[in-house]
Amino acid sequence: MALPDFLVKKVPKQKNIRQIRALLEDSNLHTVCESASCPNIGECFSKQTLTFMILGNVCTRNCAFCGISKGSPLPLDPLEPERIAEAVSKLGLSYVVITSVTRDDLADGGAGQFKAVGTALVAVRNPRTGTSPVPTLKMEFLIPDFQGNVESLRTVLSAKPYVLNHNIETVPSLYSKIRPEANYQQSLKVLENSKKIDKNIYTKSGFMVGLGEDRAEIEQVLADLRSVSCDIVTIGQYLAPSRTHLKPERYVEPQEFAEFQQIGQAMGFKKVFSGPFVRSSYNAGEIIK
Repeated sequence: MALPDFLVKKVPKQKNIRQIRALLEDSNLHTVCESASCPNIGECFSKQTLTFMILGNVCTRNCAFCGISKGSPLPLDPLEPERIAEAVSKLGLSYVVITSVTRDDLADGGAGQFKAVGTALVAVRNPRTGTSPVPTLKMEFLIPDFQGNVESLRTVLSAKPYVLNHNIETVPSLYSKIRPEANYQQSLKVLENSKKIDKNIYTKSGFMVGLGEDRAEIEQVLADLRSVSCDIVTIGQYLAPSRTHLKPERYVEPQEFAEFQQIGQAMGFKKVFSGPFVRSSYNAGEIIK
């Protein structure tokens, strides 16, 4: 199946991309942008935006869509939070997205590391003055399901992220094929419990299309997300991260994405980001504008 023209991206200017990659290499940090082979990496790095990935770069689950390495992860890095804070300071970021691999091998699923990163980010210094914390810094945490552990969720939310993001990823009928070690209702519960723990937090979720779902299933996922008071939703085209990964069933036309956005807006979402290249943290800072 040939790639349509609307899924061909232009190569951006390389200056900022080289700077970001050098910073990440010097800091020994991971991004989901690189580890998951995101098609937006050039565009985002050129604008000095990125999504930090904590808890290593090896996942304990085996989702069919994901390009992140699977296997036995290394132990947690206790210096990771401080290195992320230093990188954020150097980049002068005002909005930071933190995600992770899934760590089912850890008792808390890695929730404590999310909190440690949040604590380090609260103290991030303004790169212009070098003294006071950045006053406008906001955090978005894109978390795994922690196997439904509510205490782990409480730990993450105690770091006071501005947005709590947990992706539903696909429609329920495709879970056994796409997310065999996850549970659709459990993911909805993560979003629902986040609102119960902190009623003031923005919650966010995203899913892919082009995997074999039908229109009614897409609308049902949107309805399910609104039923748990999810505020923001992202909808994007599934693209295989490598030749060995699951192939898309179809390429969804831009007009359909526009229709999904209209449907979501009519349901009451605060923001709906829908388009072929939309990903869960793509243009994430737009929520504050």
